Amino acid sequence: MWLEVLREEEVHDGHGVCVEVGDERIAVFRDGERLYALGDRCSHAEASLSHGEVECPRHGSTFDLATGNAKTLPATRPVPTYRVRARDGIVEVEVTK
Repeated sequence: MWLEVLREEEVHDGHGVCVEVGDERIAVFRDGERLYALGDRCSHAEASLSHGEVECPRHGSTFDLATGNAKTLPATRPVPTYRVRARDGIVEVEVTK
């Protein structure tokens, strides 16, 4: 199911925006023209990834926007990824129930 989460103009290149979808916190990022959506909790320290450029503010772990895989230590586990799209200026994230 696709859910509207924010306006496209609220997502700035290289920075995340946290949205809540049910019990999930999801970080939406823009990299150029492309949008990405990741789980907003670092797999190592549970800190919010939307407070930086896909970097955990607690210990500096970074994550791949497309796959959610940890790119740097201390995180070793991926974070979840979500399908994301923009339609008519609205960002939508696909969530499953």
